[in-house]
Amino acid sequence: MSAAITSPFQEFRRTAVARYPLAALGAVLLIAIVMAALLAPFMGTIDPTALNPSNRLKPPTAQNWLGTDQFGRDVWSRLVYGARVSLIVGSLVALFSIGLGLIIGMVAGYIRWLDAIVMRMMDGLMAIPGILLAIAMVSLSGASITTVIIAITIPEIPRVVRLVRAVVLSVREEPYVESAISIGTPLPKILFRHVLPNCIPPLIVQATYICASAMLTEAILSFLGAGTPPIIPSWGNMIAEGRIFFQIAPWNILWPGIGLSLTILAVNVLGDGLRDRLDPKIAKRM
Repeated sequence: MSAAITSPFQEFRRTAVARYPLAALGAVLLIAIVMAALLAPFMGTIDPTALNPSNRLKPPTAQNWLGTDQFGRDVWSRLVYGARVSLIVGSLVALFSIGLGLIIGMVAGYIRWLDAIVMRMMDGLMAIPGILLAIAMVSLSGASITTVIIAITIPEIPRVVRLVRAVVLSVREEPYVESAISIGTPLPKILFRHVLPNCIPPLIVQATYICASAMLTEAILSFLGAGTPPIIPSWGNMIAEGRIFFQIAPWNILWPGIGLSLTILAVNVLGDGLRDRLDPKIAKRM
């Protein structure tokens, strides 16, 4: 008898979904949210910034699926456009902090005389609360998405540096690294050929946690008025503006809160699944 031919989707369902159901669920949910953000111009029924005072604080209707806010703006349109802000901030913060932390961590972990200097600088950066840094930067340069991304990225870099440094300290004592040094292999080649591959798996997992934390921090900053400008639809701005009318129009807080919670949950669950898959000890037990 000939072996049954399985499609790539069936193979994925048999392996990934069966062994890591929560991670698969998180990935599917995150993909759905990303698709909603990308298709916001087509899914948003009304301009999210269009004012309609005669339609303010209306409950969900056939025209306004999730109701309207105090300015008559469509909550559904603002919700799907707000997903863009959270995903952009989370992705860019994770990308920048991982990129900078990887370079600094590899150099600090491999060059011994730089280790103490760099790590003391990282300790100083870790002492700066991200919220206070963002408020200070907004006071100096004004509220913008760029300011929020920079303010959230700075406190995340030392955490990545410490993670990469720990990996490098263990890898540089391996026999294959010592052999590369003994034959005169240039330092950049050692770092990128022998050290970097060992840093990738933990950094992938760390990136998911940084992304989720950045989205939550952005919402907190916007709620406090130190995040994205009020004219930009974001989940934090929606919650901040709707809290005054919570008793008469709870949907202004309910839907952005659900969107933020589901997005962070999806990213965290996906990160847990990646950790279980990429960690050799956990993968072996499973």
